[in-house]
Amino acid sequence: MPVPRVWENGFLGIVIDGIYYALGLAGAGALVCWLAGPWLASPLWLLALFCLYFFRDPDRVIPSGAVAVSPADGKVVAVKSESPTLQRISIFLSVFDVHVNRAPIAGTIEKVQYQKGKFHVASREVCSTQNEQNVVTVRGDGTSVVFKQIAGLIARRIVFRLKPGDQVAAGDRVGLIKFGSRVDVLFGPEWEIVVKPGMRVAGGSSVIARRGSPGSSAGQSHGA
Repeated sequence: MPVPRVWENGFLGIVIDGIYYALGLAGAGALVCWLAGPWLASPLWLLALFCLYFFRDPDRVIPSGAVAVSPADGKVVAVKSESPTLQRISIFLSVFDVHVNRAPIAGTIEKVQYQKGKFHVASREVCSTQNEQNVVTVRGDGTSVVFKQIAGLIARRIVFRLKPGDQVAAGDRVGLIKFGSRVDVLFGPEWEIVVKPGMRVAGGSSVIARRGSPGSSAGQSHGA
């Protein structure tokens, strides 16, 4: 069954939202330039260029096999055991990272749950439970993986373009979080975590966990 293309690249690999922001800022800059001169308009033009940079959406080579890929670009800030059967990877996205999010595994979107919350700085541990977030469960091939799109201090807009029942392939684009943010990924004991805090990962192309078998040693994390 073919996977529906629900998230496409924008013009030249830029998410369409970035083009809208850039056009608005460039237009405002042109008006300011006409009224007050180019020096006062230049900050708006620089912001327009930054929006094109921020909303970039590069293609990625998706690894194959029994692996889970990172749903986001950024820095791994935590690898923790949430319970004896649940492991969490937390990834912090700065304003300089690509903010398009991708599916960690292939399967069916089983559940999408939006949770209102606060807007703490996204690198803080408390964000995993207290910040505004969108919690997505993907089930496929006898396993399920949960990932959270978590808003940060600046990010106030979470975009998710899928609904329960939609099919995804590993690495498929599924949404984005605008500006600085955080993504948490939750794995069961059948997964072996292969990243550590401090590592940088790329959405869709970096392997963050490998599939083992339930009850095996695959569920051991690399520490807090």
